Amino acid sequence: MKILVLNCGSSSIKFQLFNMKNKSVPLKGIAEKVGLKGSFVRIEKANGEKVRFEGEIIDHLVGIEYILGITTSKKHGCIEKLNEIDAVGHRVVNGGERFSASVLITDEVQAEVERFCEIAPLHNPANLKGINAIKMLIPEIPQVAVFDTAFHQTLPPYAYMYAIPYSLYKKYGIRKYGYHGTSHYYISKRACDILKTDIKTQRIITIHLGNGASMAAVKEGKSIDTSMGFTPLEGLIMGTRSGDLDAGVLSFIMDKEKIGLSAISTLVNKQSGMLGITGVSSDMREIEDAANENHNERAILGLDMYHYRVKKYIGAYASVMGGVDILVFAGGIGENSPESREAICDGLEFLGIEFDQKKNKGLRSKEAIISKSTSPVKVMVVPTNEELVIAEDTMRIISEMKKKSRK
Repeated sequence: MKILVLNCGSSSIKFQLFNMKNKSVPLKGIAEKVGLKGSFVRIEKANGEKVRFEGEIIDHLVGIEYILGITTSKKHGCIEKLNEIDAVGHRVVNGGERFSASVLITDEVQAEVERFCEIAPLHNPANLKGINAIKMLIPEIPQVAVFDTAFHQTLPPYAYMYAIPYSLYKKYGIRKYGYHGTSHYYISKRACDILKTDIKTQRIITIHLGNGASMAAVKEGKSIDTSMGFTPLEGLIMGTRSGDLDAGVLSFIMDKEKIGLSAISTLVNKQSGMLGITGVSSDMREIEDAANENHNERAILGLDMYHYRVKKYIGAYASVMGGVDILVFAGGIGENSPESREAICDGLEFLGIEFDQKKNKGLRSKEAIISKSTSPVKVMVVPTNEELVIAEDTMRIISEMKKKSRK
């Protein structure tokens, strides 16, 4: 079975084509600057060869049409005809309380995803563009939605509710939904596979650190708390997002700066976080360079704040789970910043974390245990693979659908 996985952002389309027979990826890539000047598609073949295609990509429909054309091209493709694709799996950011698992996309499902656009205005509309594009270009191929929020639907009410009038929860669904669920699910499961231990016996803290960042407390294989909330803004300090913030700060800034809702949303989502603190960049590599090489005080402050916030959540999650057995780092920063991993784990010996600096040093994008062999808590790096989870869920749902149709 061949599964095409799409992850559509507001101006990008990430894709991977999976051969589920051996879970290989004969082709993957990304269309960038969709709807903007200088748009292009970059692909990577199974042999490691990388090719870049320049061209005007005015919208997601054109971008996906371009990707499908490359996929079937004689020179760069890996299939002869589009009907070799058995299904398309989509990353969909918010499924609200309606979806606690991946589902076959129907008109009803699509309408529900549309309804949640007001909760995830930066993500769900782009996800829908991808779904609609496939409907237009290859309508006979089934599609599956895999929700970022689904893994966190096991949170208990006392963890997902906010202390606002209950009527607002009932009326608008205002509660913690959590995001990056596909990643938290994968890395918690994969960590236990590596350790050859039963996930249902483990207390795991998963740390997904990228431009967007979140953490989860995973107990007995289920998410019982997570740092992101009603939107992906809550929680950790991120590249351009503020993370946890006193709500009173927002009204204060709006009053003093004489700005409205749109401007304050832009400020906390796109101008804050590490970019806002440091004034250097939202890229952790550039911030670390500024701190280490130039002794930039704001860069040093930003890193201290970043690591401190993660450490606070580790303590909180260890508390609610009655301890921790496994700590897992993933995401662009979690996988590639030995400095951040060391700074975060420093001082956590009281939790049973015995960090191994030698194992950690220079480690990037590889599965590894970076705690000492004597450490009661296993600290690990597990590169995330959300696309594989999407492909596996899509294959399972399509296989079940085919079985039912044969009965």
